[in-house]
Amino acid sequence: MVQVNGNYLKLKAGYLFPEIARRVKAFQESNSGAPLIRLGIGDVTEPLPEACRLAMKAAIDDLGRHEDFHGYGPEQGYSWLREAIARHDFQARGCEISAEEIFVSDGSKCDSSNILDILGEGNRIAVTDPVYPVYVDTNVMAGRTGEADASGRYGGLTYLPITAANGFVAPLPETPVDLIYLCFPNNPTGAVATRDHLRQWVDYARAHRALILFDAAYEAFIQDADLPHSIYEIEGARECAIEFRSFSKNAGFTGTRCAFTVVPRGLMGQTSTGEQVELWGLWNRRQSTKFNGVSYIVQRGAEAVYSADGQRQVKGLIDFYMENAAIIRCELTAAGFDVYGGQQAPYVWLRTPAGLDSWGFFDLLLGRAHVVGTPGSGFGAAGEGYFRLSAFSSRANVNEAMARLRALAT
Repeated sequence: MVQVNGNYLKLKAGYLFPEIARRVKAFQESNSGAPLIRLGIGDVTEPLPEACRLAMKAAIDDLGRHEDFHGYGPEQGYSWLREAIARHDFQARGCEISAEEIFVSDGSKCDSSNILDILGEGNRIAVTDPVYPVYVDTNVMAGRTGEADASGRYGGLTYLPITAANGFVAPLPETPVDLIYLCFPNNPTGAVATRDHLRQWVDYARAHRALILFDAAYEAFIQDADLPHSIYEIEGARECAIEFRSFSKNAGFTGTRCAFTVVPRGLMGQTSTGEQVELWGLWNRRQSTKFNGVSYIVQRGAEAVYSADGQRQVKGLIDFYMENAAIIRCELTAAGFDVYGGQQAPYVWLRTPAGLDSWGFFDLLLGRAHVVGTPGSGFGAAGEGYFRLSAFSSRANVNEAMARLRALAT
């Protein structure tokens, strides 16, 4: 009989968001007609920018003409998109990133998982706690951890708590690690990393010859001009960091699927025998073998993000969602909640009321206010006692949800 990958059996429970969907479905089956408002999963609600839609429509017409037809594209992505990304997202901010170092993909979630294909099994791994569940779960699936303890923490991982007590600043590890997952602006807490904070991490990684996997999927939502958008704004980061970016949240591509990963030339790892190997070549080989690239139509849509109209329309989307976040912050604060995040990121992180754990507050909101959020404990042990609300929704839904929470708090 075929053997299964037993590492999957170590997963503590179902992936967080399908578990939320299961509970919501059970509630709806018992409460038909209950008007739910979903502020849980970070999925966008507003239409794709017009510039992107028009570019995609034109790309479809290209495929209808022999002279413009495109079949398989380059696995790394079309050069015209990679050049636009390098110029607008990195070189414009003083980062020495070239188009050659950019790999277009179908999602940063996929890339942050697939990157393990090129990294050895003996790496000592650090993650923040709370943390985007994909970082932990994919390491479990790949056999890079031990079993989970009662709190849900896995053996073999170094957890770095980020809580209100430390200002949601990720502390440097007390023991050496080789692989570090950082996400800023942070999902789920909404916290950001200052330039000095990232410099400490780059200095640590260089000193310990560690690799930082930097998830910048929410960088477009940063409002403070003094905050870095990329880890490559920090001197020396090219020597120790891979960065993940996405068009999902800033341009509404969650259902269209387009993202990219930056792997600098000259970024090195080593074999078990100490031989130095460039990671760019390994990632290029991995993508060429296991990935056929993002569709021509979608890449043309992503390219349009960098047009004058695209930039204006994307800014409008970002402003809209951040206005939602400001409403959520204001209303929750007025209702007496301790509130964090929501100022440089589209997520608001709040303390659950006294006497309620994360899932208890989830059930209370669902049952009495018909509002769906995300329990903090689903992001890790340090997330217990917290709760995440997403600003990705319509203005009408945000206003109604806050009215329901105010009524619940009185």
